[in-house]
Amino acid sequence: MIDVGALQALRSVAALGTLARAADELGFTASAVSQQIKRLERQVGVPVLAPAGRGVVLTPAGQAIVDSAPEVFQALERCAEAAQSVAEGSPRGVLRVVAFSTAIRGLLAPTLQQLSVRCPDLQVHLTEQDPDEALRSVDAGTADLALIHDADGIPAVVPPSLTQRGLHTDVGDVVMHRTHPLARLDSPLTGADFAGQAWVTSPPGTVCHQWFRRLFADVAEDPDVRHLVDDFGTQLALIASGNVIALIPRLARPPLGSDLVARPLRRPPKREVHAAWRRSANTSPAIQAVLAELSASGR
Repeated sequence: MIDVGALQALRSVAALGTLARAADELGFTASAVSQQIKRLERQVGVPVLAPAGRGVVLTPAGQAIVDSAPEVFQALERCAEAAQSVAEGSPRGVLRVVAFSTAIRGLLAPTLQQLSVRCPDLQVHLTEQDPDEALRSVDAGTADLALIHDADGIPAVVPPSLTQRGLHTDVGDVVMHRTHPLARLDSPLTGADFAGQAWVTSPPGTVCHQWFRRLFADVAEDPDVRHLVDDFGTQLALIASGNVIALIPRLARPPLGSDLVARPLRRPPKREVHAAWRRSANTSPAIQAVLAELSASGR
């Protein structure tokens, strides 16, 4: 009989192209993944991988195994759900959740205490991952639930094997010191209001930097960017000095305290946050319990 761990290892190698990258995703050493692949080859009696440059490719036999793997994992998942559905009490076991950092801070962290009260036998294990990596992890079976967001208004590409559900709309506001002149304005802010202002913003390549650049789409003058900082807590510390302002998503913000204020924008940038999980786990009590708490938190 084919070893399930070896099958999962082959699936990860097929998706990522190298033993080393698959090992990182699975939490093993490259040597351990190689041993799993060799064990699988002994079990099926044919090679499943072939070298290709610095990576590897599937042999026809290996591709056939990977193509059949989803049915195997779905059957195993249905077995686990059947056991959970007849067990008494609340959801139990471990649910592996992968999410981008601000979703962990703004959505997951606030739900964990209430979830532990409602589902004392359920453990949620969190890992920070960007949306594309999170979707791969859930599709490969190394995670159970992913929180993802669209990229600059473009929805994430969700594999057909996964189900997704909208959870929350995240909005960006401009944060400043309470003594800043813009803090006294009553109307929502526009790009024209930011003439001559100094900024701290996330580095280029991030969603928040895209949001920031869009503020100045209709403004001829380039913004005065003093600091490029990816950590929002550090951005808030710089804002507290009174010298800069920043565009920060609401999910990313801790309580601002008395010295800082957040001002809304006339056309605020937004991103949709979704949960994604394998279709074979649609009836998972653990996933449904976490989704219920996340939906309440998102509202």
